[in-house]
Amino acid sequence: MPYWRLSGFYFFYFASLGALIPYWSLYLRSLGFNATDIGNLMAILMATKIISPNIWGWVADHTGRRMAIVRTGCLISMLAFTGVFFSDSFIWLVLVIVVFSFFWNATLPQFEASTFIHLGDQTHRYSSIRLWGSIGFIVAVWGLGSLLEGQAISRLPMILLLLFAGIWLSSLIVPEEAAGHLSLDHEPLRRLLSRPEVVGLLVACFLMQASHGPYYTFYSIYLQDYGYSLSAIGGLWALGVAAEVGIFLLMSRLLPLFGLRQLLLGSLLLAALRWLIIALYPESMGLIVFAQVLHAASFGIYHAAAIHYIHNFFTGRHQGKGQALYSSLSFGVGGALGSFYSGYLFEGFGARSMFLAAMLLALAGFLVAWRYLPGDPRNNPT
Repeated sequence: MPYWRLSGFYFFYFASLGALIPYWSLYLRSLGFNATDIGNLMAILMATKIISPNIWGWVADHTGRRMAIVRTGCLISMLAFTGVFFSDSFIWLVLVIVVFSFFWNATLPQFEASTFIHLGDQTHRYSSIRLWGSIGFIVAVWGLGSLLEGQAISRLPMILLLLFAGIWLSSLIVPEEAAGHLSLDHEPLRRLLSRPEVVGLLVACFLMQASHGPYYTFYSIYLQDYGYSLSAIGGLWALGVAAEVGIFLLMSRLLPLFGLRQLLLGSLLLAALRWLIIALYPESMGLIVFAQVLHAASFGIYHAAAIHYIHNFFTGRHQGKGQALYSSLSFGVGGALGSFYSGYLFEGFGARSMFLAAMLLALAGFLVAWRYLPGDPRNNPT
């Protein structure tokens, strides 16, 4: 198993997220856009995940050339992103983000599927590879906090372009044979998607990611408005992902100890608590720090448990489709809705209302998961 080559892709991919998610909204604000415009632009970034992963997942499952798709998506998205240097009008940025994100969002689900093919029966090692993505995020978000203070935020597009180049270059060294044809699955996809536990998982994931909308879109702006420096904001983002890294290191022990169902349910409840704290106590550094530590649950435990469910539900040649559906319905539809509603709530009812809405969405996800998810999807009849 090419551990370091797989880990390198995750490192650069999530380093780019460490530059994009916390600081892109601040960059857009520096261009003069209001909260509604920022929310809509961020929603577009997420919305292409609704379509893109499913198209490329279908292609990958029928050709077996997952890494070719990953490499092509990385290259075209990098070239498309250069469009941000030509104009900063709203309509132009909409066009650039649509093209860029359509190809960029195609890459990770197929790389995830390739990683699991490499792992074979050692799926418990996934977290030890994925944690390098978290490390990349920390390096980027912490390092850029002081670098982008004030007018220096204008450097962000060039930094992002360099990171996108790193993603593409790292994709070139992952062997194509990792993404060969998978064995045929005898359960039709339509019947698989009619199973209550599969629908319940996808709905719970959608609600969880919709609850993250205010965090991914406006958390930096929210804290900046309460007097936090950009260095402090970067440190808080880094702290959250550092907690995520710790959880990834422990997941191989937590999974057999608690099981997928309990871990996913716990992550949804702790996510609701996290959003409540951020909504009610933004002035308290101590509580905000505690809320960031809860990122270990609201993303780390949640994602590791969810992706294991997906891997177990969608077997054989449905593997790529399963990863694509997970990405498109949760990070795509859920993420787009989260960015969309948070912008309007920010403008209409104040910033705190966004996180209260997020709390309710996480609680709704908990109820769906509690009702429909089994303890171990492999024990369900197919």
